[in-house]
Amino acid sequence: MYDLVIRNGNIIDGTGAPAFISDLAITADKIVAVGAEIGPGREEIDARGMLVTPGFVDLHTHYDGQAIWSTRINPSSSHGVTTVLLGNCGVGFAPCRPEDRDLLCATMEGVEDIPGVVMQEGLTWEWETFPEYLDALDSRPRDIDIATLIPHSPLRVYVMGERGANREPATDEDLAKMADIIREGMRAGALGFGTSRTPVDRRSDGELVPSFAAGERELVAAGLAVQDAGGGIFQMISELGMDDSMVDDEFELLRNVADKTGLPLTFTLLQAKKEPDRWLRMFELSKEVNKTSAGSIHPQFFPRPVGMLASFDLTSNPFVDCPTYKSLAHLPLAQRIIELRKPEIRAQIIAEEPDDNLLPLTMLTRRFDWMYPLGKTPNYEPEPETCITAQAERLGKKPEEIAYDLLLENDGKAMLLVAIANYGRQTLDFMHELFESDCAIVGLGDGGAHYGLICDSSYPTFMLAHWTRDRQGKRLSLPEAVKHMSSKPAHLIGLHDRGVLAAGYKADINIIDYDNLELHAPIITRDLPGGGRRLDQTAKGYHMTIVSGQIIAKEDKPTGVLAGKLIRGSKRPATETSAA
Repeated sequence: MYDLVIRNGNIIDGTGAPAFISDLAITADKIVAVGAEIGPGREEIDARGMLVTPGFVDLHTHYDGQAIWSTRINPSSSHGVTTVLLGNCGVGFAPCRPEDRDLLCATMEGVEDIPGVVMQEGLTWEWETFPEYLDALDSRPRDIDIATLIPHSPLRVYVMGERGANREPATDEDLAKMADIIREGMRAGALGFGTSRTPVDRRSDGELVPSFAAGERELVAAGLAVQDAGGGIFQMISELGMDDSMVDDEFELLRNVADKTGLPLTFTLLQAKKEPDRWLRMFELSKEVNKTSAGSIHPQFFPRPVGMLASFDLTSNPFVDCPTYKSLAHLPLAQRIIELRKPEIRAQIIAEEPDDNLLPLTMLTRRFDWMYPLGKTPNYEPEPETCITAQAERLGKKPEEIAYDLLLENDGKAMLLVAIANYGRQTLDFMHELFESDCAIVGLGDGGAHYGLICDSSYPTFMLAHWTRDRQGKRLSLPEAVKHMSSKPAHLIGLHDRGVLAAGYKADINIIDYDNLELHAPIITRDLPGGGRRLDQTAKGYHMTIVSGQIIAKEDKPTGVLAGKLIRGSKRPATETSAA
């Protein structure tokens, strides 16, 4: 007898093959049979009329801290994700000596918008080395599986001290020590190496991150150490998206790292607002490299606009640096909204210019031509005419007036979407070329980061509901969308034991009420250590999510089962299956 049998499900197996109606049997943590005439199970689920898919894999998250202080890896686990990869962008918490903890927290606070007080309250710091950090992760129960990269910035500071923090060039001795630690970390279970070379990534004090100036010599040395220990993924966020003049030099660096190390390399690919066709050049260069390189390059893209949310109840909004608003910012939200509704206060704030020391973040929230109402049913591919600037022109008002009044809705909890990237032509049509390629990969959910700015880890629900069902215009097929979120990312990072519904694969499975699948609007919760605030986003339609054969969520609610584990090293599917 099988432990669990799923009956009559519409199987989307993760390979891109057409859907088919079938039963599926699980014993322990493995799928042991898919087909007709499967025998009885100790527990049986009738999935008639529902999709049965592999669990989804998000290979770009920042749950490095949340995996220490929480048993739930949400929002990701609320959207069918059963495996996440930490350590991206070269930021993390290991290796780390006690005297460097504040520096690593300042780096994470600046780059990933995780409040310092949350880390002070939530991080337990019973580790120094990277293997000790893995042991700390391994000792904690959680709902879904996690894996991690070795982050470059902590490594640099651990080996080089202040020189590393100040981005000084690494000596031969430094490189040798870093390589030893990378090999040690890979053998302890890391899946690869993550780094950042973008000037956008800064510590909370405004300084560039330790890894920013690391050149080809240091990056190749790191990649060779990964290869020495058996291979893995090399993840980078670079300057490619910043300026057209940088593309050739920066892409040559990516090419050389991939070729000299023989590793698969993934980098963040965005459609820039100012140069909306630049992404295509980087995409074409990636495909050319993959024809001849010893390694490979995989542009990683986010399947909806990359941006931020603006609200009177979040980190930023268009008026956050206006003098009158600043004088009210200390008030609790309800009291602040009472003041903001007063006509004289409204007129004063709308007429004011922000302070001269405007932060880049605030500048973005005043790009009214990039700004759209998110709505109670969130719309991530809004019509051009709903843009705040377009509304203002149509109504003969100032954009500030439109934005201000929209933000007052829902008792001041309304949100505006600021589409910073991936919406340069006010459509997502360009993504079809990426979806149809072998080398591009879906990711960038950023779960565990940017708590007061975004909630992008909900993208799997958006992929299913929008890209395959609700979108006006060309859509994806269900098998295509599921493959992009299951076997394709899993296999890129060396996890060949999951992402496919077939005998011998890990029993990570979603049962989805597709017809009624719905993505809810983001909400604000205060469940972080120290009472910290974060954005959360839930969905309707996940009938069940199964991890390692155990039901961790049912009818969109966690069951309390904590079946997730730390993944140590790359994985292959089981070659033998259990009989009933």
